[in-house]
Amino acid sequence: MTAAPTTPALPTTRPAGCPFDPPEDYATRRETAPTSKVRCPAGMDAHLVTRYADVRAVLADRTMSSRGASSVHVNPDADLDEEVSPGSIIQLDGPAHSRLRKKVMAEFTVRRVEALRGYVQELVESHLDAMLAKPGRADLVADFALPIPSLVICELLGVPYADRSRFQTQSTTLVSTDATREEKQRAYDELSGYLAELFTEKQGNPQDDLFSRLISAGAGDPLTMEELVVLGLSLLVAGHETTANMIALSTLVLLEHQGAQDAVLAAPDRAVEELLRYLSVVQFGVLRYATADVRVGTQDVRAGEWLVAALNSANRDEAAFPGADELDFGRESPRTHVAFGFGAHQCIGQQLARVELQEALTRLFRRVPGLRLAVPREALVYKHNTLVYGVRELPVAWG
Repeated sequence: MTAAPTTPALPTTRPAGCPFDPPEDYATRRETAPTSKVRCPAGMDAHLVTRYADVRAVLADRTMSSRGASSVHVNPDADLDEEVSPGSIIQLDGPAHSRLRKKVMAEFTVRRVEALRGYVQELVESHLDAMLAKPGRADLVADFALPIPSLVICELLGVPYADRSRFQTQSTTLVSTDATREEKQRAYDELSGYLAELFTEKQGNPQDDLFSRLISAGAGDPLTMEELVVLGLSLLVAGHETTANMIALSTLVLLEHQGAQDAVLAAPDRAVEELLRYLSVVQFGVLRYATADVRVGTQDVRAGEWLVAALNSANRDEAAFPGADELDFGRESPRTHVAFGFGAHQCIGQQLARVELQEALTRLFRRVPGLRLAVPREALVYKHNTLVYGVRELPVAWG
């Protein structure tokens, strides 16, 4: 008798010595088995979707539920049947999702975000002043990459930046793949409790911020306190985690590529799009649940089955991006990447992230042209166990 074949595990290990590249298995799968079954750490099988065109199709398909979109497939003790919380803009589908999205969309339009650019510029310059006042060395994560998007999202939402220790620690736990369900629940409860206090305060003392406007703009269709808190939590966590990691990881990439800094200074908008494609910091893809039978590429997917749309694989697909494994700032149409997802659940804060990245990177390399790593690259520690990839510390020197 021969043993039944086992389902291969979801690829999560990056190639040794190549911290910017996704797992090597993705390239093979795109050629030979672009949509195929894998066993996820959460214990269930899912169709891993690796080609760019198929990933976009899955994310645009309204029959694909987003109820597991917080990437529960990489949490070993995940509850796959957990009910979606009211106010979860990431996990709700259909009219419930559209209702929430409409309430916050106006805050993240290109025009509204451009009005914030001056504020972002001031933040970047003040943090560069503080960093350069140090004796020739700093941690770019703690001194630059993390505080800038944290301050911006706090200003936008109306969260006191002095309270950052009350949300950054919990955010770290919520995006960790090593934290237990109990640890995640405790972090969620602590952050929810903090936001409930904040919303209660704003009900009696509204300010010029998004949280206050969410409370006051509910005529005829008000959000409940639970919806406010869950929506606020999603915006707060997502609003600084991804951008902070992109700033630090992009800086590391730019330090290693000859002429890359000049390309950023010459055309920051194009350079940022290529960095978003190349790095794809949402590293384990996004989870979808099929509510109807569908065909993905050449693969039949049945209602009730799970799919993982591998964003970092799609962004390295040669069919969509010739020379995809190369960082190419002259690439045509770099903005077609799926680093922000695609479809109804495409990242609502993407315009803000673009402005923050453009200003942070151009001003950093303009002010500090002699920036360099202060340690061997081999000494850096990367975030292999978090939903958002990055570097834990980035010691840099100048002068």
